[in-house]
Amino acid sequence: MLDSGVGGLSVLREIHTLLPGHSIHYVGDTAWCPYGSKSFEEIIARTSRLCDELISRGAAIVVLACNSATIAAIESLRAQYPIPFIGMEPGVKPAAALTKSNIIGVLATEVSLRGDKFHRLVSTHACNLRVITQPCPRFVELVEAGILEGPEVESAINEYARPLVEAGADVLILGCSHYPFLKPALQKALPGHVRFIDTGDAIARRVQSHSLSEDSRPTIQIQTTGNPGTFNRLLPLLAPNLPANCTQLTLS
Repeated sequence: MLDSGVGGLSVLREIHTLLPGHSIHYVGDTAWCPYGSKSFEEIIARTSRLCDELISRGAAIVVLACNSATIAAIESLRAQYPIPFIGMEPGVKPAAALTKSNIIGVLATEVSLRGDKFHRLVSTHACNLRVITQPCPRFVELVEAGILEGPEVESAINEYARPLVEAGADVLILGCSHYPFLKPALQKALPGHVRFIDTGDAIARRVQSHSLSEDSRPTIQIQTTGNPGTFNRLLPLLAPNLPANCTQLTLS
C-alpha cells in the first residue's frame, strides 16, 4: 500500500478488517506530502520509485491508497509493472444514486479534480446532476498533524464543506483517503440530512476479489519516508487496533 502520508491508514483499516489473514506493507510518503499540489509528472516519478521498493520486497498487488496518486499515475504504473494495481477514485457513482437534491459536492485534492479520470466519472454517472467541486488542502494538513476536531477543523469545514451544503448538496464525496478521519467532525458540523461517500470499504472488496493466498503468520509493516516518531504518535489516534509500529524507509 502506498499513500502520501497517514491518510491511507483509513483504507488499511478496511483491508485488514476484511482480510486479516494477509500481510500488508504500507508506505506513507510523508517526506513528500502532499501529493495533491504536485504535477502529474512528479507524482508518476515518485510513485514509480516507491513501487520499485514495494515490489522488490515481494508485493503481489499494490494499492494506491491516495486519490491524487491514482488520478496521476495508476495508468503509467500498470503499464510499467506486471502486477495488479488498485487505486482510489471519488465515489461519483454511489453519490449519484444517493442524492435527492440532484446536487453532489466533491471534496478532493487539486490533482484529483484536474484529472481526466474524474471528469469521465462525472460524465458517465452524474451528467444530469450538478456537481460542485472543492479542493481542501487544509484537510490533509490537519490529519497529518493529528488534528481531527476543534476550532481549526471547524474553520476548514466552514471554508470548504459548508458552502457546498448551502448551495444544495445533500451528498458529499470524501475524495481523499485523509478525509474520512474528519468525517465525525463533518457530521457534527453539517446538517443531519447530508450523507457522505467514502470508498475505503470498496477498495478492500476489490483487493479481496484478487483471491491472494493467506499467510500462516500475517504481518502489518508500516514505514514512512518522513519522521517515524511523528507517524507513531498518530497511529493510536488514526488506527488504534493495528498491531504495528512505523519504521523509517530510506530510498536507495
